[in-house]
Amino acid sequence: MPTNPAAKSKVALVIGAGDSTGGAIAKRFAREGYVACVTRRSADKLQPLVDEITAAGGQARGFASDARKEEDVVALIEQIERDIGPIEVLVFNIGANVPCSILEETARKYFKIWEMACFSGFLNAREVAKRQVARGRGTILFTGATAGTRGAAGFAAFAGAKHALRALAQSMARELGPRGIHVAHVVVDGAIDTEFIRTQFPERYALKAQDGILNPDHIADNYWYLHQQPRDAWTFELDLRPYMEKW
Repeated sequence: MPTNPAAKSKVALVIGAGDSTGGAIAKRFAREGYVACVTRRSADKLQPLVDEITAAGGQARGFASDARKEEDVVALIEQIERDIGPIEVLVFNIGANVPCSILEETARKYFKIWEMACFSGFLNAREVAKRQVARGRGTILFTGATAGTRGAAGFAAFAGAKHALRALAQSMARELGPRGIHVAHVVVDGAIDTEFIRTQFPERYALKAQDGILNPDHIADNYWYLHQQPRDAWTFELDLRPYMEKW
């Protein structure tokens, strides 16, 4: 039986709730009354996000979880469903964008990038889908990237993983859509307003004043939009980019 007052609340689970997109998505769903369950490998890094959501009047729980480990994922989903509430929304938001020449890429790093960006998506989505199918409803959203539609030079590992994630999403959407589960893939095409872009690509970050980089809050609005779509007009793939982005 559920063991806390939030047990009957609807849950939005964000796998990979970083300081930018993942955190913004968690805050967006919390504002709508969902319990934002957020994960990273280190629970300490989640505390500022949990505190921010709580201070704004929302509910949030942070979990340390290695999304690549099946036993961790199974235990996490079981705990949330048992102690907090039904996972109505799963957002898989792990990145793993690590550039490297194919001539220098190592087998170990290639495999790790695939584990992070694709295999962990399969593990988490499978476990959540089992519960959602039993209820006949739910939303599963995957954060994709330009690399999921075309492979650029120097990004063989990342592109391979993101292509595979997109294929996973397509297969799940076709199988689970008729069973009431909305599966969608979001192609984020462009630099995002993050500390990484600010420090590593200052010339790109300067475009923020012209709306030339993606605002995480605006990305999050689109995830909420996908979740709210009526089932007679579901979107599978949505691409987001600044108006000045070359594509």
